[in-house]
Amino acid sequence: MTRLAAIVVLALCPVLISAEPIVVASKNFNESYILGEAVAQLLESGGFEVERRMGLGGTLICYEALVAGEIDIYVEYTGTLSQAILKSDSQLGFEDLNAAIAPLGLQLLPPFGFNNTYALAVPRALAEDLALNTISDLAARSGLKVAVSHEFLEREDGWPGLSRVYGFERVPQGIEHALAYQALADGAIHVTDAYSTDGELTRYDLRVVTDDRDFFPKYLAVPLVRADLPASAKARLGLVANTLDDAGMQAINASVMFGGADFEEAAAGYLDGIGVESETARSGFWEQLRRNTARHILLTAIALAAATCVGIALGLIVFRTGWLSRAVVYMTGLMQTIPSIALLALMIPLFGIGVVPAIAALFLYSLLPVVRNTVTALVTVDPILRRVSRAMGLTRGQELRHVFVPLSMPSMLAGIRTAAVICIGTATLAAFIGAGGLGDPIVTGLSLNDTGLIMQGAVPAALLAVATELMFEGIERALVPKHLRTSEA
Repeated sequence: MTRLAAIVVLALCPVLISAEPIVVASKNFNESYILGEAVAQLLESGGFEVERRMGLGGTLICYEALVAGEIDIYVEYTGTLSQAILKSDSQLGFEDLNAAIAPLGLQLLPPFGFNNTYALAVPRALAEDLALNTISDLAARSGLKVAVSHEFLEREDGWPGLSRVYGFERVPQGIEHALAYQALADGAIHVTDAYSTDGELTRYDLRVVTDDRDFFPKYLAVPLVRADLPASAKARLGLVANTLDDAGMQAINASVMFGGADFEEAAAGYLDGIGVESETARSGFWEQLRRNTARHILLTAIALAAATCVGIALGLIVFRTGWLSRAVVYMTGLMQTIPSIALLALMIPLFGIGVVPAIAALFLYSLLPVVRNTVTALVTVDPILRRVSRAMGLTRGQELRHVFVPLSMPSMLAGIRTAAVICIGTATLAAFIGAGGLGDPIVTGLSLNDTGLIMQGAVPAALLAVATELMFEGIERALVPKHLRTSEA
């Protein structure tokens, strides 16, 4: 019987292994969405089960998620890997890059074929008026309004290195990449960073100035995978090797930005063009809204419930000791000073990507109003009532139950209400670490500069915040006497 069971298990092993989904991710800009979707469709058409984690918040999040085993594939660029991730002083070749990442259990597959290098773009009319042909020309011109993407502003192969090589003295402002082109068109800025395959370059009639000192390295788009990915999946991904040139990628990008195609359709069209049949199965609007809203409520409800329990418990424990209560409020306040996207990124080494790190970050953000309101309400209870309770012989537990908590209840509820609204708003950023929710359409809409998509996430989130306010107002009416209610005040 034991031998028969072993034979059955061995026979089922390939099935069990293949049933494990391959997690495909992308960064949060158009080209990465398209290539990530192309990789996902390519694998699905080859019989693999795929889980998508699209729109993660930049290079660091994607790379750390890959190293941690939270995702299996995303499309990276050789220049980014060499300069921004490995911090190499020189441009590493393909084989050198593979040798450098092999100890981490990672592998580069053959590139798609195009070079999406960084560039600086200016409106063509302005370039002709001021004779701006090279980056050196830009550096020699003062008074130009420069705004670059936040990632470019920090990366060594971005503004820091560029300013050293070309002698730029000013520090530009940061701007979301998807919004920079419209800012150029509106005249709000004069110069921004671009990718050489961006469809917007043609749309907005921009000139890419020449990198006359050859600062920018090559950025070949390559599937970056975990080395333990099944060999059959790697072979399947080899079908896209050297199938796209710069002009082809720019045309695909333009079809999404200005031709009405979505990421799935653009990826399917590209695969069909290289002879790979693909199928796209997309959920309808209402199904997406239901799924995103349900995930958003899940994230906020768990984080808020945990913050409420921990925050009130902390307040009850420390409020009698002045220095300790101040220290606790200070520490919880310190969490609020960390930018939310940075806090989400800090959660990745601890919890990976997805729901768990998002809930952990939202929990930390929700603590301050709960703790502060609880401590403040407890320490400001009328001293006369406290002396009366002691004179009546109440124990500390009875004093808390019958005096402190009832009198502090309005302020406690106000803190929880504030935390709930903060949580609902901040949860939209959870999409950057693959947690889903109403942030998904917002992030995608920002990438596409699509107001309609942005509103699909923003409006339900706002309505959810209003509904939460009304719910807590009802709770307050049920639990708190009229003369003590904050809403009545």
